[in-house]
Amino acid sequence: MEVSTPALLFPAISLLFLSYTNRFLHLASLIRQLHRDWLDQGGDHLRKQIDNLRIRLILIRWMQLLGVVSLVCCVVSMVAILANAVSIGQSFFIIALISMGFSLITLFVEIAQSGGALKILLEEVESEPANHKETS
Repeated sequence: MEVSTPALLFPAISLLFLSYTNRFLHLASLIRQLHRDWLDQGGDHLRKQIDNLRIRLILIRWMQLLGVVSLVCCVVSMVAILANAVSIGQSFFIIALISMGFSLITLFVEIAQSGGALKILLEEVESEPANHKETS
């Protein structure tokens, strides 16, 4: 194994961090807006959305943490290979790949959870006509 092998993960990790950061910033914006809405009107539908966003925030933190572990393991792997400790370098590279895999699995779960947020909004919209018909 050469030092360039673990270095192959660097561009992928950088792009994933950009994606994760964008997801986090978008989520933070949604949370701030929901907080304002919650203070203005409250409501069960807002509570469901807030609960969903809380779960998504936890998932994004795990995605980022696992990405950092992967990056650190890549660096340790490259240093070990340069120091002619190839077996240690290979071990850390395997850990880096596993961490990256778990980060991507967590991303998959977060994407599924974001679909749940849309489901909450659709349920609210579907229940609105029924509420308006009852008051007419």
